[in-house]
Amino acid sequence: MNILMCGDVVGKSGREAVMSRLADLIQDLALDFVVVNGENAAHGFGITDKIADAFFEAGADVVTTGNHVWDQREIMNSIDARPNLLRPLNYPDGTPGAGTGIFPARCGKRVMVAHPMGRLFMDPLDDPFMGVDNALRNHRMGASGTVDVILVDMHAEATSEKMAMGHHLDGRVSAVVGTHSHVPTADAQVLPGGTAYQTDLGMCGDYNSVIGMQKDVATARFTTKMPQGRLQPAEGEATLCGVIISTDDKTGFATSIRPIRMGGRLLPHYPK
Repeated sequence: MNILMCGDVVGKSGREAVMSRLADLIQDLALDFVVVNGENAAHGFGITDKIADAFFEAGADVVTTGNHVWDQREIMNSIDARPNLLRPLNYPDGTPGAGTGIFPARCGKRVMVAHPMGRLFMDPLDDPFMGVDNALRNHRMGASGTVDVILVDMHAEATSEKMAMGHHLDGRVSAVVGTHSHVPTADAQVLPGGTAYQTDLGMCGDYNSVIGMQKDVATARFTTKMPQGRLQPAEGEATLCGVIISTDDKTGFATSIRPIRMGGRLLPHYPK
């Protein structure tokens, strides 16, 4: 299988960078499955029903979120009706929505997506490691398993926590990728047990910014230590950032993970 996982989409420019390219990417790279992190898609804060549906119409199979999942309050009432819009799995029992799911790929295979959120420098949720273990308890990959592929979007601030999750799940899932930091890391690799890993996918947004937000207000918060205006997404040309993961059809483990960067200011990289 060939899988695209896109980093945090920030604002209108980030949405356009992803939605305008997905159909061509699916065809050109023979993509079987697409995951997009959309937690900053609605003007930098959360995601709306309309935006989520637009991602699905553009070709995304699953949209993950993160710590901004509830910023657009309408999602609280509608997320249960969208099983392929995931909130972090380690929210307490009774929280609307789901943090895992099993979804059909274009090739007919079964893809499980799990979406834990870290706790270091983040909201104090339940243990993400135990949460993932519980989610995987009854699932195995491969031709004789319950699913063919397992993908994990680890939404976390600390690189150490993301790396620990990668090693914790190595040999049990197809891929562990990090989101939230908005800066792509250069450590794409297949771990010894066959799990593809990258600490952070980066963002799909304008990199002439402070993690996707307009520079002046964001910088003034650091330089003055005074309250400033509301952060606004940068609106220049966005870079689509993510990875292409290829998996073995028999085992579900990764055979490769390759960065993809398109448009905007970052050095482009297009896997062939």
